[in-house]
Order: sequence, then structure tokens, then C-alpha cells
Amino acid sequence: MSKLSDTQLRASADKLIAAHHAASLSNEWTSFVEELYAGDCVYTCEYAGVMQVTANGIDEIKATHYGRDMLVGWEGWTFPYRGVYTGEDNRLITHWMNRGPGQRVDGSYYETPGVSFITLDSDAMICRQHDMFDLAHQMRLCDDLEEAGLLSPQLKAQWVLPMKARLQQQLAANTGA
Repeated sequence: MSKLSDTQLRASADKLIAAHHAASLSNEWTSFVEELYAGDCVYTCEYAGVMQVTANGIDEIKATHYGRDMLVGWEGWTFPYRGVYTGEDNRLITHWMNRGPGQRVDGSYYETPGVSFITLDSDAMICRQHDMFDLAHQMRLCDDLEEAGLLSPQLKAQWVLPMKARLQQQLAANTGA
């Protein structure tokens, strides 16, 4: 695989950031996948050791990460980026926020950080992506949103409650409770 320049790595990250911004506005999360991801890309998302979603190829990425997973009440959420860090071997890291709808009384956002570890192929297409964020903080964020009347009932039922149950099962199993 040929080595991409820092400029090429950053240009690819900028395309991803622009695509996510547009998707946050339209809530259409699959339109950019073929433009940015290699056909054989492997996309993994870790959920605090309680669940791992791995998609192999564009069709699975569209069906899971940007399809099913974004269609359970994430309307009104945005995922603004805070930084892009380039490395060796066509790798980059993006730092982004899971930002819920609305703002707190003090004007700050309901948000928690996440990171993506991304590898590009020689055509500057994403061939590997691994997302991580703190699931416990994400659950607390959803609690705060619910308290403020901003959490989608669909998101609570189809994502928050199942994730909380998985976290509780994991903790109970590890403590013998």
C-alpha cells in the first residue's frame, strides 16, 4: 500500500467530517458511505465490552452503523469533530462528540466524547475504522436528556435501556452479584 501524505490524510478526514455534518442536518446517514469507504472496509464499534458491532463491507456498514443504528431516535443529535490527528501507515484519529439535542440551562451542550481510529487505503478510502466512546458517560448523558425532556422515546426503548441492561449484566457477572 502506498503511503499517503499528511495533506491527503487530512483531506480524507475533512470529507468524512463534511459528510457527517450534512447527515446530522438531513438524518440521512448512508448517502456518503460509497464515496468514503473502500468496498471491503471493516468498521467496528466497541460498546464498553458489552457489545461489539463489526461490519464487513459497504453493504453491512450501511445496514448497521449508518443504517439501523442511526434510525433509532438519533434525530436532533450531531457529531461535531474536535480534532484530527495523523500518523504513520495511512492512519488517522478523529476526536468527535456525541452531542444530544438542545442545550443545558448554562448554555453548554449535552455531549460526551468519542474517537475513531481510521486507516486509509492507497486510494485514500477508509479501509478500517474502529470507534470508541465511554458508554457509561453516554448513558448518563441520555439520563440528563430524559430529565430535560429531550430524549427520544424510541432511542430510550431501542438503545438506552438495552445498553443499560447489558452494562448491569456485565457488572453483576464480574462482581458475582
